[in-house]
Amino acid sequence: KTIKAQQLWFAILESQVETGTPYMLYKDACNGKSNQQNLGTIKSSNLCCEIIEYTSKDEVAVCNLASIALSKFVENAVFDFAHLHKIAKVVTTNLNKVIDVNYYPIQEARNSNMRHRPIGIGVQGLADAFILMGYSFESVEAKVLNQKIFETIYHAAMETSMELAKSQGPYETYEGSPVSQGKFQYDLWGVTPSDLWDWASLKAQVAQHGIRNSLLLAPMPTASTAQILGNNESIEPFTSNMYSRRVLAGEFTIVNKYLMKELISLGLWNSDVRNQILHDRGSVQNVASIPANVKEVYKTVWEIKQKVVLDLAADRGAFICQSQSMNVHIADPSISKLTSMHFYAWKRGLKTGMYYLRSRPKADAIQFTVDQAAIKKQQAANAGKAPKPVEPEEEECLSCGA
Repeated sequence: KTIKAQQLWFAILESQVETGTPYMLYKDACNGKSNQQNLGTIKSSNLCCEIIEYTSKDEVAVCNLASIALSKFVENAVFDFAHLHKIAKVVTTNLNKVIDVNYYPIQEARNSNMRHRPIGIGVQGLADAFILMGYSFESVEAKVLNQKIFETIYHAAMETSMELAKSQGPYETYEGSPVSQGKFQYDLWGVTPSDLWDWASLKAQVAQHGIRNSLLLAPMPTASTAQILGNNESIEPFTSNMYSRRVLAGEFTIVNKYLMKELISLGLWNSDVRNQILHDRGSVQNVASIPANVKEVYKTVWEIKQKVVLDLAADRGAFICQSQSMNVHIADPSISKLTSMHFYAWKRGLKTGMYYLRSRPKADAIQFTVDQAAIKKQQAANAGKAPKPVEPEEEECLSCGA
């Protein structure tokens, strides 16, 4: 059956608006920027859209993953890139060992892992690191830090893989790959790295010894491990600063620990502020007593332009040789907003355009835990203080203000 491309496009977007899926990947970018492109055409990703590996009738791709907690590298608002580089080297070494000692339920999985030896290093707590540095997700400082973090991890992983190849030999299908031709991931993006690390020296060593692993970086969702370590998930902004979670044992209020600590230090942590934040679904933007710079740092994902999220993804993408699991948050999605967003992501060269589309319900649940009388009193007190809303300027991407 043949249908018009536009008809198919609208069917995809309607499904995304209604269900948050299907996921969106760009096949040309996935193949054109893959270090496995010499093996053949890559036809799909894994479920979470960050693993981009070759498969065939006698090979089932395997992902060997680990994530690095970025919050652990911030001390007194200074990010320790040298320590991150050291840990990324350890992670690379350990994941390479996993390939050899792993249990393989089918021979096809073993074939793939042994021939190409791919690994996937990810992160968790990028939003935590931004907050600890005092950076807003939309700031220039966050943009620079984001790129330097992934540049550091990629350099460390590539350097370690080269050292492993020096002693054990390159992976079996190395010849013909972009790296074997002197093309690193950032070369495939047409990006020039910063001078944070010595890339020229590393390229010369790789040209001589090769690398042990065909793929190195793949930021995954970290939904479970981030909970264990107390970090925000993966590369995502915070979805809320405060919310109620109801479980069998009862109802609990979950608070952004960094915000609570900051408001306590400012003498602003009181029942009125807590009530207002909970009433506003975790937003601090309507709390008059909170300073503007603090509000900027603690914007939730619903208050951050999605164009910024896509730009950050593209900036780090030049140092990610697989792909990245990235959700898009649009409070009230529409066909026009999604079309604009998808085409912007595609033009920026992303491999993964969207994992889940997250949207907000049309109607809010009744907030039994909020003191409504206190909220009305606070709103009345703030009525004369609140500045008039400023209309946002027209943006290139229609979803930016979402």
